[in-house]
Amino acid sequence: MKSPLFAILFLFCLIVSCSPKTGLIITIKNNLDIDRNFETVEINKGDIKLKEGETFESLSIKDIKTNEVLVSQFVDNDQDGKADVLLFQPEVNANSERQFELLVADASAKPEVIEYCYSRFVPERTDDYAWENNKVGFRTFGPTAQKMIEDNVKGGTLSSGIDAWLKRVEYPIINSWYKKAENEKGAYHKDSGEGLDNFHVGVSRGVGGIAVKIDTTYYISKNFTNWKTITTGPIRTSFVLEYADWDANGQTITETKHISLDYGSNLTRFEIEITGTDAIYTGLTLHEKDGMPTQNEASGWISYWQPHDDSELGTAIVVPNKNMLSSELFDTPVKDWSNLYAQVKVNNGSALYYAGFGWKKADEFTTKEAWENYLETFALKINNPLVVTIN
Repeated sequence: MKSPLFAILFLFCLIVSCSPKTGLIITIKNNLDIDRNFETVEINKGDIKLKEGETFESLSIKDIKTNEVLVSQFVDNDQDGKADVLLFQPEVNANSERQFELLVADASAKPEVIEYCYSRFVPERTDDYAWENNKVGFRTFGPTAQKMIEDNVKGGTLSSGIDAWLKRVEYPIINSWYKKAENEKGAYHKDSGEGLDNFHVGVSRGVGGIAVKIDTTYYISKNFTNWKTITTGPIRTSFVLEYADWDANGQTITETKHISLDYGSNLTRFEIEITGTDAIYTGLTLHEKDGMPTQNEASGWISYWQPHDDSELGTAIVVPNKNMLSSELFDTPVKDWSNLYAQVKVNNGSALYYAGFGWKKADEFTTKEAWENYLETFALKINNPLVVTIN
């Protein structure tokens, strides 16, 4: 059964099949022994040559074999008002390739799509920044929440950790959960069938917050200071969070997080722009320390599977390209400071990793083994990306 993302109206397919062809063919090759799906292919505007009168934003993508038009999304990465990248998610069988055709489609013929991948700044809840896709949700905390703590005002939060929102429905929930909380304080801490926020962060790293380690001590930033939403849509949401410079035992650290979450993934992509260190540590909170940690340095991931209220929860970090230098289980009696860490190499001022979770109540990963199998496959895919060529 196809996911809701690819439920394209038949009428739309008929309209686009009659649309002008650009003559551009995209070939996607899968060199692995496993089928590939829910992986986003990026077509950069600079990589294609359009005919006179054609515009990048008018393009659609058709599967040549099935004649099906795929859902796609344009992104303006440099925020200059013009799209730079076209996103889509092909399905490619093991050890095979598939071809797609670029078409010029009438904008009025394009179907309405749901913004499964959504994010926004949330001023009505102090100043959270929240993001989600059809699988998972997250949030982190802004400067007003920090100042409230510093001024001893009730209701603030001082943390650069990443909070997990445990959803178990495909449709977006961020706006509705915050709206409910306006009418009933803490409403999203109760599960009404869609999931809930029952994940404690505190000053821990939550699911993928970072630290810098000097000798035996971990140093962390405070709340983000600025934000910028880049895109939301059916395939990806992305945004940027900036942090005030912070101190790690005399070393000044600058930090900017470039964050994105794609449709179908349980893991958020974090690209940390950072100076003042040649490695970072990204962590998973140990909560009550009653879970089972796994440190798979060979494949580049760590995982923590734990009892969680009346269910179970797996959190994880995956580091691509053999850039996970080490891992460490840091256990301390100090509240919220115990984390399972992955040490990530900083290359040219940037550290890259993925972090996220799988909740048993969402009925996708019901055992530790199932969760870790997902992580192993995820790591295999990101280290062996689909090969994309344009005729």
